[in-house]
Amino acid sequence: VQLQASGGGLVQPGGSLRLSCAASAFLSRSHTIGWFRQAPGNEREFVACVRSGNTKYTDAVRGRFTISRDTAKNTVYLQMNSLKPEDTAAYYCAATTVVWGRVTEEEHYRYWGQGTQVTVSS
Repeated sequence: VQLQASGGGLVQPGGSLRLSCAASAFLSRSHTIGWFRQAPGNEREFVACVRSGNTKYTDAVRGRFTISRDTAKNTVYLQMNSLKPEDTAAYYCAATTVVWGRVTEEEHYRYWGQGTQVTVSS
């Protein structure tokens, strides 16, 4: 298994969760690691990604979510604060070597982990 996502769960609106994506050493060293999410009936959408010291976020989560990388543990984290019901989705981590300008585009991600469910509800 090259990517393994964990940390999902049920949380009330306004709460927080931290997702983890454990990557193989190969992917961790050389790839952009991104998070995507898919709600029922919707297409999968980009959430955030990290590569070296650079990060990118979709507008819907900027200021509430923080992506970070622990290189010693080959793990990428997605800290999610001020969660809203519309954040409810299956969250997936994925890896790509595509140029930075295209990292929001799902089709360029070759490696995918299994999803972890995040449900925001009172």
